[in-house]
Amino acid sequence: MTAPAGTDAPLFPLRSVVLGAFLPTLVLEIGVGAMLPVVAVTATGRGASLTVAGLVAALVPIGKILFDLPAGALAQRLGDRTAMLLAGGVAAVAFATIALTPSLGGLAAGVLALGASTAVFNLARQAYLTEITPPLRRARVLSTLAGVHRIGLFLGPFAGAAVIAATDVRGAYWLGTGAALTAVVVLAVVRPDPAEARPGRARLRGARAVPRVGIVRVARDHRHLFATLGVAILLVSAVRGARQTVIPLWGEHLGLDAEVTSLIFGVSGALDMLLFYPAGKVMDRFGRLWVAVPSMLTMAVGLAVLPLAHTAPALAVVAAVLGVGNGMGSGIVMTLGADVAPADVRPTFLSVWRLFQDTGDALGPLVLSAGAALGSLAAGVWATAALGAGSAAALARWVPRHSPLANLVRRR
Repeated sequence: MTAPAGTDAPLFPLRSVVLGAFLPTLVLEIGVGAMLPVVAVTATGRGASLTVAGLVAALVPIGKILFDLPAGALAQRLGDRTAMLLAGGVAAVAFATIALTPSLGGLAAGVLALGASTAVFNLARQAYLTEITPPLRRARVLSTLAGVHRIGLFLGPFAGAAVIAATDVRGAYWLGTGAALTAVVVLAVVRPDPAEARPGRARLRGARAVPRVGIVRVARDHRHLFATLGVAILLVSAVRGARQTVIPLWGEHLGLDAEVTSLIFGVSGALDMLLFYPAGKVMDRFGRLWVAVPSMLTMAVGLAVLPLAHTAPALAVVAAVLGVGNGMGSGIVMTLGADVAPADVRPTFLSVWRLFQDTGDALGPLVLSAGAALGSLAAGVWATAALGAGSAAALARWVPRHSPLANLVRRR
């Protein structure tokens, strides 16, 4: 059972948090990470042009955006754990469909289903951990969850490459199938301790006691919050989404070999992963702003100087700055969402919240692409740097210093 802050109880209860959330997340993300690098290759191997292959690869974020809102309704109706189990099962079927069907249509359908299942799984997982975690430990738990997510996506391509080397490209999808099934088995076996469920939240135990409130009503009731802090989160996600794309694009602009660009990107990702727990501890001890604003300012600076990087070492330095900046903010979006989400409609509220997040993830690369299409990739990079500065200002203005739903600043 999770004890209040200040006791000698472990920070992460082994049963409900580590085994019930972190482990399934790690396993599933390894499967997704193994798939992502080979989607475009698989599409071209099935007769798609490069343009169509890019569209097929984009079906993962499209699936997330399309199913963010239904995910909240599903989790509200079925319960968080049941929704995670269902999402894991759909992911396993989607992976297997891609591996078994030789058609481009089967690939597209599977990739879209994976995006949808990821939306449901992530939403339910966040709601579940928010429910069972005390507010004074919330940031550390959610930032660690974000770190586990990053680790899985980092390890996935290496695991996929090893399987592909031993079999063929379908091996990556069979690896994903096994990963999704393993996540489902872990979730089914590791049931939460009833003592960890808080009073009045029978939904976590499978009951239907929570009133069902529609997405439109939740959005209307909290429209001011979504129009302020929600927009800040959209900007944060746009900057993060651009980071995933800008390093490979600038490496291509400089004419670097793919191996060099991949190494630089990997170093940035490694630095990103190192900071998730310190980020959560600072948020719990001093408040969310101590992480949110410095993270975005660091990324804005990194993006602003990127067009000045004309060599591989210079790009590596900028990529390291972006990795550190992103790692500093590990878990900030989930933590802020958990802080402001009303307990009685938490899954529905978080579904709208995640729609802002996933829309921002898609917006960032589009800004870069627009700059490149207009003849100046540097202009697109500087536009994303401006978004980073704007997100820092928006967070400083709208992140609540105090909340009736959570302790946002810990005082001693």
